Amino acid sequence: MIFETLEVGPLGVNCFILGCAATREGVVIDPGGDVGKIADIVRKHDLKIRYIINTHGHFDHVGGNLQAVRAFGARLLIHESDAAMLGRAAEVAQMYGMPGENSPAPDSFLLDDMNIVFGSHRMKVLHTPGHTPGGCCLYLEAENKVITGDTLFVDSIGRTDLPGGSQEQLLQSIRSKLFTLPDGVTAYPGHGPHTTIGHEKRNNPYF
Repeated sequence: MIFETLEVGPLGVNCFILGCAATREGVVIDPGGDVGKIADIVRKHDLKIRYIINTHGHFDHVGGNLQAVRAFGARLLIHESDAAMLGRAAEVAQMYGMPGENSPAPDSFLLDDMNIVFGSHRMKVLHTPGHTPGGCCLYLEAENKVITGDTLFVDSIGRTDLPGGSQEQLLQSIRSKLFTLPDGVTAYPGHGPHTTIGHEKRNNPYF
């Protein structure tokens, strides 16, 4: 599998570019900005992007959606519970003193347990509300990887003091959806370095 990570946007979001080496089908996850740099990686691997996926609706993760949709001609996916955030991304960014751009409406919604297929690879959607109502993680079982968005970080969890957040719900999501994965699964958060499920089960102070 082609698996690239690029830090993008004003808040340093981890954008993921995944692709199938055989078919060159790919996906872009959380294009928070710097779409030109994302496009460079897509071109380097000669990928045809099938889907643009948002792990959740916060402005720093969706800020490049419009440009990415235009650049790649791909379908935009987000959980229905966060879809309304897409049209307010610019307004929210301005509240934090940052530039922002509203996203187009999604083409379809992420659903818990659905599978997203690109080439020979399969990615399972895990709905993990708590950071936002529609927060999702993306599990690549065959590759032993999970992309956790702002649900789980190294020795930490996503903040829950923003509208729609719930620490109780987030902890339950992590326990039931992420901590049931094998310990050796590598977790790739929406910000910062990667970790493993086993490390977080043993060391995360929130648990």
